[in-house]
Amino acid sequence: MRFLNIRSAPFVLAVCMAAGAAWAQSTAGGMAKPASADVAFMKQAAENGHAEVESSRMALQKSPDPQVKRFAQTMVDDHQKAGAELKQLASSKGVEVPAEPSLIQRAKLKLLSASDGAEFSRNYMESMGVEAHKETIELFQKAATGAQDADVKAFATKTLPTLKKHLSMAQELHGSLQGTAGSGQKAPSTTR
Repeated sequence: MRFLNIRSAPFVLAVCMAAGAAWAQSTAGGMAKPASADVAFMKQAAENGHAEVESSRMALQKSPDPQVKRFAQTMVDDHQKAGAELKQLASSKGVEVPAEPSLIQRAKLKLLSASDGAEFSRNYMESMGVEAHKETIELFQKAATGAQDADVKAFATKTLPTLKKHLSMAQELHGSLQGTAGSGQKAPSTTR
């Protein structure tokens, strides 16, 4: 009994290839990889979170100001929680997120570590408290309105209020530190 002749071989080959592709997709969880912009968001959000946690741990060690230390502890707690949620979300989408800050963020952390005392507190609150949160809020707002993956969009939307609260706290604390920069240094002028 002949099951296959030369003329039907290409058809059988095509069916086998299609079945193999379907099997490969089903073993990958049957999920399509998120859009590249959603993947980029998850990776950048992870790096930002790691930078926030590392700088805040540094603040817990180096800042003499109890308010700055309280703020830093809040940042460690909140950003670690969000980071764990993000890692779980990314993993469920087949995306591996970075486990540390970006190279640029690590360089900023190195610069921050060079200062001490009240100067460190002011630098930390300005760079990681205010500026970093402004950048992260912008990143999360884009994802909350433009992410293609519903879960990514939901994570960004859910996290935004906490980030905005952090920014508000940072601006208030940074302002009070600038007003008491009594080590002979004037607060920087905002006019040219």
